[in-house]
Amino acid sequence: MDSRYLGKLVEEELGDRTRIWKRKDLIGLGDLSKDEIMLVMEIAGIARREPPPFVDLSGKKVVTLFYEPSTRTRTSFEVAAKALGAEVINIAVETSSVQKGESLGDTAKTLRAIGASCIVIRHRVSGVPHMLSKMLDIPVINGGDGMHEHPTQGLLDLFTIIQHKGKVEGLKVLIVGDIAHSRVARSNIWALSKLGANVFVFGPPTLVPKWVERMGAKICRSPEEAFRDADVVNVLRMQFERQRGGLIPSVKEFSRLFMVDEEKLSMAKEDVCLMHPGPMNRGIEIDPAVADGRRSCILEQVENGVAVRMAVLYLLLGEGGARG
Repeated sequence: MDSRYLGKLVEEELGDRTRIWKRKDLIGLGDLSKDEIMLVMEIAGIARREPPPFVDLSGKKVVTLFYEPSTRTRTSFEVAAKALGAEVINIAVETSSVQKGESLGDTAKTLRAIGASCIVIRHRVSGVPHMLSKMLDIPVINGGDGMHEHPTQGLLDLFTIIQHKGKVEGLKVLIVGDIAHSRVARSNIWALSKLGANVFVFGPPTLVPKWVERMGAKICRSPEEAFRDADVVNVLRMQFERQRGGLIPSVKEFSRLFMVDEEKLSMAKEDVCLMHPGPMNRGIEIDPAVADGRRSCILEQVENGVAVRMAVLYLLLGEGGARG
């Protein structure tokens, strides 16, 4: 087994700066400070630079409890936890006692009683991770709750931008598509605004709520206003499963007006970083040619997700973190 510890590497590089992290849980980015966000970025940078395996969380049990489907988030949490030496327990909700009527609270307390050190939860209802964090004395990580937030996705998107651009402050970052139903959009806007980016959103008026302006984003009314000189374009999935009818005339019409293709992307900067949190609806919100093109950072986002989630697990469970 590799004798290197992520904690030792972090201590050597960051010293006492990790002490600013006092949180038991990670529920959202809305209440994180700029310094806390940057601490995650720095630890993720170390994890990304140094090849795993690391061993910090030996003896810990990380439980993933997902009430909605997931490929990237669930898998990258599992890879991250195992790289840090933790045991991972994946709960298949569809074959658990939930199907017999067991409440979320009883499920969580049962998992705690059998030794869970941390629970990563995804739920269709906004606010469930926050509720769970009040019930348990172990860390709770929000893996995406309803239309509220997806904090680790927001952090990995931010990390990807920093990797490509070297900074966030002053960049024009465009978020395109179904803003209204996107927990990713909320987490991104919170984080980007706190770090000084100029955040713009673009999509059908029925899918771009006015409240984004109170969060610090600017609503664009035309492709030219949206894409012109953009440093980063983050394309959101059309969340048909959350939408009520009548929000768009048709999928074909949405794609004609709002799908990110080469014509729209040509208005952005030449070195634009094109992102998508996945899964992609190819040919609906993003053209396959640009999704797989030279400016695409989409697979890098997936890679960066492991490093960012290692950083979060280390801060919540590691010896140098809040729970050490």
